[in-house]
Amino acid sequence: MYGRKGYQLVKDFASGEKGQLKPFNSKLFDETLEECEQNHHLIQSLMRKMQQEGLEVPNNRNADHYGALVHHLSLIRNKRCLMAYVHNRADIVRDLAWRVGLELLGLPPEIQEKLTTLEKDYFKNHSVAVKSYMGKVGIELNVDMVPPKDPYIKVRVVGDIAEGIVMNDKTTNFARHSMHFLKRTDAEPYIARGQMEELTG
Repeated sequence: MYGRKGYQLVKDFASGEKGQLKPFNSKLFDETLEECEQNHHLIQSLMRKMQQEGLEVPNNRNADHYGALVHHLSLIRNKRCLMAYVHNRADIVRDLAWRVGLELLGLPPEIQEKLTTLEKDYFKNHSVAVKSYMGKVGIELNVDMVPPKDPYIKVRVVGDIAEGIVMNDKTTNFARHSMHFLKRTDAEPYIARGQMEELTG
């Protein structure tokens, strides 16, 4: 049945956890493209047949006309499914830049391996645009949207962090399970990546 591959592709995306990426389903994506190509060739072949029979394509209502219509509608449906799949993945990739950070290398490896090369390029280009804008207006946009009560927070290191990170003109070592009192804006990228947790109370 035509249009089934596109349906399966969208269903595959919808079966994932909301806001989370699954690996790109290139097999089903390619099969949907192939089905689109088949539809296109069948439409052309039916139109040529009608023209060879001397029938006016827009006005004729025979089996070939309706066959071409079915293939045309299947082609449109598959195209919409392909676009929905790519668009929804792009939304998640763009959202990652805001939740996890604007550096591709800052993304956890399990997320990076689910991205295609084009999605990685999209992430980089989006990050560059956001950084450029933030530089021009002088505002850090990827911090809390709700004003904090205190600009400093207490955090515990829960993941591996490179040694000798410079914060506020001093070098700080973040050993695992160590606790620190940091500026919220300095700690947030690490919290977003799961390398630190905020201690409350």
